[in-house]
Amino acid sequence: MVVFKPFRGIRPPANIASRLASRPYDVLNSEEARQEAAGNEYSMLHIIKPEIDIKAGIDVHSQEVYDKAVENYESFKSKGWLVQDDDPHFYIYAQTMNGKTQYGLVGSSSIDDYMNNVIKKHELTRPDKEEDRMIHIRINNANIEPVFFTYPAHPEIDNIVEEYVKTNKPVYDFTAIDGVGHHFWLIEDTGIEKRIEDLFKKVPSSYVADGHHRTAAAALVGNEKRKNNPAHTGNEEYNFFLTVLFPDNQLTIIDYNRLIKDLNGLSPEEFLKRLEESFTIEKKGKDIYKANSLHNFSMYLAGEWYSLQANENTYDNNDPIGVLDVTILTSRVLEPLLDIKDLRTSKRIDFVGGIRGLDELERRVDSGEMTVAFALFPVSMKQLMDIADSGNIMPPKTTWFEPKLRSGLVIHSLD
Repeated sequence: MVVFKPFRGIRPPANIASRLASRPYDVLNSEEARQEAAGNEYSMLHIIKPEIDIKAGIDVHSQEVYDKAVENYESFKSKGWLVQDDDPHFYIYAQTMNGKTQYGLVGSSSIDDYMNNVIKKHELTRPDKEEDRMIHIRINNANIEPVFFTYPAHPEIDNIVEEYVKTNKPVYDFTAIDGVGHHFWLIEDTGIEKRIEDLFKKVPSSYVADGHHRTAAAALVGNEKRKNNPAHTGNEEYNFFLTVLFPDNQLTIIDYNRLIKDLNGLSPEEFLKRLEESFTIEKKGKDIYKANSLHNFSMYLAGEWYSLQANENTYDNNDPIGVLDVTILTSRVLEPLLDIKDLRTSKRIDFVGGIRGLDELERRVDSGEMTVAFALFPVSMKQLMDIADSGNIMPPKTTWFEPKLRSGLVIHSLD
């Protein structure tokens, strides 16, 4: 049973929403955020990347940066750039990319669901990143940025959303600079909201698609507040956190690719020979080759593209982790041939989301910065959910969801 409830959102006026909404904190470094927010005093980046308003090079985990986040957040509210709704609501958040639109419901999810594994995870979190997000939640007393969840599609929920979108105008409707459309509705029918809440109680689980650190941080801060409140009832807003739930049949996972700095002392010819132990190799030449199915990889090496087809003895269809292409690549190439033992800490590997295109892999190899690139066929939603249901954890850097949620369209206060 999924607990999902309306809340009193803190939102921008419609006339500045497109300028206030920003990309999330973790897809931009400080300098990119500084450039993106240049000349735009409304940008949410002033709150979620507050170092852009301090001298360049400052430690992003310093107290000065956290204090600036609070200062900017309070300033936005005092200026009327962020205003809290009078009543609790669900919201509909739709995104359009490449002609396809996906529709999510915005509400608040329960930290109990997280701790009781009703909210399923598929990635490990790092304590340092958890603590950073916890500080931001504590100091602002709010979930500033939403977390991207999915759930097994439910026909009646789909119908409610579809009908509401058809018969009501969005409060925000704009196309961002990257070409992604963002459409946002406020549901102002308590009967519909009650029905949505009741229907989610029939959904067995929800799944973290993107935002494991924000989810963990929200649950940990909520638990802290429980312990520090002798009058705790379980209904306080800190028991819930900001989520956007999309039905699984509307989402697309794109490829998450690998770049390696060197061949661990092997020549390109020696490396190709060693790859033949696990793969059927076909040279594709100068034209970019994109992996076309599970267990098929594209590789760029020494100015040439290759198709690598994993041999059947490289994976076990009965092992939900072992059958993943990221596992095959790690166990058959990265560890034994290239001596990359820990994908989380190795300085010899980099990861590139497929949204950047395979020409980005080619560019970085041709520049001499990297030596070889591997592009993978995307993981399926079924694979993700099966692994989460089994209690297993996916290898690092397995899934990349696109488009990303914009930050700033709605905020959840913990009061």
